[in-house]
Amino acid sequence: MSKKPIGIFDSGIGGTSIFKEIHALLPNENCFYLADSKNAPYGDKSKDQILQLSIKNTEYLIAKECKIIVVACNTATTNAINYLRENYNIPFIGIEPAIKPAALNTQTKAVGILATKGTLSSQLFHKTTDLYASGIKVIEQVGEGIVPLIEEDKVGTKEMLLLLEKYLEPMLKQNIDYLVLGCTHYPYLIPMLTKMLPSTVKIIDSGLAVAKQTQSVLSAHNLLNDSEAKPNINLFSNGNVAVLNSILDHKFNASFLEF
Repeated sequence: MSKKPIGIFDSGIGGTSIFKEIHALLPNENCFYLADSKNAPYGDKSKDQILQLSIKNTEYLIAKECKIIVVACNTATTNAINYLRENYNIPFIGIEPAIKPAALNTQTKAVGILATKGTLSSQLFHKTTDLYASGIKVIEQVGEGIVPLIEEDKVGTKEMLLLLEKYLEPMLKQNIDYLVLGCTHYPYLIPMLTKMLPSTVKIIDSGLAVAKQTQSVLSAHNLLNDSEAKPNINLFSNGNVAVLNSILDHKFNASFLEF
């Protein structure tokens, strides 16, 4: 069972930011990644649509005999993971915006969060914010249009720059010192954001924390792969595979798969 793959899914290529953290921390593990780019972004869909897509992805990964499933999508986690955990007999790792460390460490008592509409409007997000960010000003910004541009391999474009300038301006006016990236696509914007933000603003994403939680859960279930054999890495997209390969710097060979 320990040699079975880690299953990972996202609403597209963004979850590869999580895959890369998992692969770096757990290099022996076999992985099966699904990029549901055909249905990206999830963030502007209804809760029921997000749930149905999450069920579809989960059942595909279970059919591939995955030993654990990482929901590498903030929107899918905040809207569907409770249902998935209640209805499937397999460990699930979710991802949600890192509000807690930002709220605990802010000096200006103001943090910004850039996320999808589906995440910011979810019950889980508001529960987490209420729990950890009492007395902290949380400036929420829906990153409308960002995911489609990343899915089209347009990260460094003028179009992206203008969007980010528009979204960051109100946060900076309120003196944030932390920017929380609440979508797994957004870490690919960190080089741009670093140039745009003052050095006093720290950027937080959840990638490493998710990888460590995956390692912890696998260890607790005695499912860590101790094989020294080269891992079998399978990455699939039902959208433009060229973009998936590009964002992974062609280090892995992704394939098209209709699912």
